[in-house]
Amino acid sequence: MTTGWSIYVIFLVTLNIVGVAALLMWTAKRRPGDPKPTDTSHVWDGDITEYNKPLPRWWIILFWLTIVFSIGYLVWYPGFGNFKGVSKWTSASEHDQQKKIEDAKIDKAFAPYKGLSIDQIAKDPTAVKMGRAIFANNCATCHGSSGKGATNGYPNLTDTIWKWGGTPEDILVSIQKGREGLMTPWGTVLTGMGGPNAVDSVAAYVRTLSDPSLMKNNFMASNGKSMYDGVCVACHMKDGKGNTAIGAPDLTDKDWLYGDSTAAIRESIQNGRHGIMPPHLELLGDTRTRVVGAYVWSISHQANNAEAN
Repeated sequence: MTTGWSIYVIFLVTLNIVGVAALLMWTAKRRPGDPKPTDTSHVWDGDITEYNKPLPRWWIILFWLTIVFSIGYLVWYPGFGNFKGVSKWTSASEHDQQKKIEDAKIDKAFAPYKGLSIDQIAKDPTAVKMGRAIFANNCATCHGSSGKGATNGYPNLTDTIWKWGGTPEDILVSIQKGREGLMTPWGTVLTGMGGPNAVDSVAAYVRTLSDPSLMKNNFMASNGKSMYDGVCVACHMKDGKGNTAIGAPDLTDKDWLYGDSTAAIRESIQNGRHGIMPPHLELLGDTRTRVVGAYVWSISHQANNAEAN
């Protein structure tokens, strides 16, 4: 707070206290010439009279004590401009103190899982329940409350398809350090290689990777294959299986991060995609990221086990 604002606040506070005290003194006593408390001339129904009696003395004393308390409060706590108060109290220090207490409780609750791999932690039902709560507070906004994600760039965490690898270590890295997936826009390059229909041709070929039956008598897809082999194989590999080391999706499965419509595939090729998974290590700490990773591991493997059965 600047000196000018501090003076302004001090003036307002002082004016209020002095004003309240003056008003109390003015109204607390009667003056010569004042009408009697019963002489108000306000009478209804013949016998109902409005009185104007002074406040009881105990009430007036209570008002004065309130004023004295407010002065003592301003001396002890900050509230008088830039004056920090005798106690030096701040909301930040109060927050830090309470946070320290709550952090200690959290550390105690999560201590049994410190340093364990997420697949080990996933064997503990209590840990999985704790992980579900962390997931709901931090991850559900993007991946959904059930972990099924959305077709606008948020992966489904309940299946066995992992863009960056599905080992416990891979999942933990994704949570702790985040991921940044970048699909380069190839529209201009492909148009230069194969003309105005090049992007559509590559999109047609990409479709055949997950459904080879579409390749039969597909002239457009045949044209797209040569351009795919010249541009796309660097990330998605020649067989279309992708590369989890760089987050390049497998194009041969039925999982489409941005949707499987022709328009969505064409948009990905033409203008590219940029997906970001923010890092959560600093926000949640090592142990809590492991616990939420255990929950993610559990929902994926539960679905996998259900399919196997």
